[in-house]
Amino acid sequence: MIYDLELYRIGKVYDSGTPAVIDFNLSVSKGEFIAFLGPSGCGKTTTLRMIAGFESISSGDMMVKGVRINDMRPADRPTSMIFQNYALFPHMTVRRNVGYGLEVKGMAKAERDAKVDRMLSKLGLDDIAEKKTDRLSGGQRQRIALARGLVVEPDILLLDEPLGALDANLRKAIQNELKLLQRTLGITFVFVTHAQSEALALSDRVVVMNQGRVEQISPPHQLYTRPNTPFVARFIGRNTIFTGAVRGIEDGRTIVDTPLGTLAGSANGDMSPGAAVNVVIPAEAMEVHTLSSVTRAAISRQSGGNVIDAKVSRFDVVGHISHLSVELPDGRAIALEAHIDKYPPGVFPEGSDILLAWNPGQATVIPAT
Repeated sequence: MIYDLELYRIGKVYDSGTPAVIDFNLSVSKGEFIAFLGPSGCGKTTTLRMIAGFESISSGDMMVKGVRINDMRPADRPTSMIFQNYALFPHMTVRRNVGYGLEVKGMAKAERDAKVDRMLSKLGLDDIAEKKTDRLSGGQRQRIALARGLVVEPDILLLDEPLGALDANLRKAIQNELKLLQRTLGITFVFVTHAQSEALALSDRVVVMNQGRVEQISPPHQLYTRPNTPFVARFIGRNTIFTGAVRGIEDGRTIVDTPLGTLAGSANGDMSPGAAVNVVIPAEAMEVHTLSSVTRAAISRQSGGNVIDAKVSRFDVVGHISHLSVELPDGRAIALEAHIDKYPPGVFPEGSDILLAWNPGQATVIPAT
């Protein structure tokens, strides 16, 4: 199978000897939307720049549609890159900015103009085509950058945090437009972001990086609900993590002994008896019960034994969402939220004792290291 993009054991080591990217492997099918996600300094932008040709590759092979591009100049690669600051020319009109890449390639003016006109129309930029870019809004400049990247008809569009400079409302609107545009054009997108919500909302698969290494590559829902490593469990979403040791397997569930009791979940990795593991529970899976409404034994039966004593330390309502701050027996605090209909004011007063429970199928048991 020929992939649009293949990275095989890609590595990057700076002249100082510091590794920036370590043994990166990835195969991207045509039309996929891939997001690189991770904390600052994890290597995601460096990897993107290596694909674009702006950073040299220290080791490994990089292929686009089966062709090795390791030593190919950026201008000769079938890729186009959109930078966080858009890198538009303020002295040029929108039309000239969009057509600049075609002009550099030496395309005849008539053909170039026709391509630019089609792209301006597709992205709704016709009415500002003759304006200078320094007088336009952030959303308009973002569309211009997209148009300039797409008009050269790349096999792969590379985007380096292109929504980072936008305000929250505009960012959300552009996210929706970007996803629709990518689906309509069928072009492979590789997108770098530090915003979890952006990666989870836009991508077909998310590559989570940490200290130059790939921690997990998964579709968004799987990444959110079934983390593979402790780093991903801490980094993605709002998970509560209990450490323990595997007791055994019962009815397809992994039973774990923890300092707060025996818990059960779905295994993800080596689950031999005695193995050190983490039990990971998404905040959304937690159910809160008052001691006055139900017995601990009843909740334990309903939740397969997954029940923890806790205490409400704070209860707030913001709009139609109830926010609970809960203290666990080990002194940790966790935050839970739900619609006000589920957690109405007055039911969970501050200082009250509660029970936290969850379905074993919603908990993931992963190796501790």
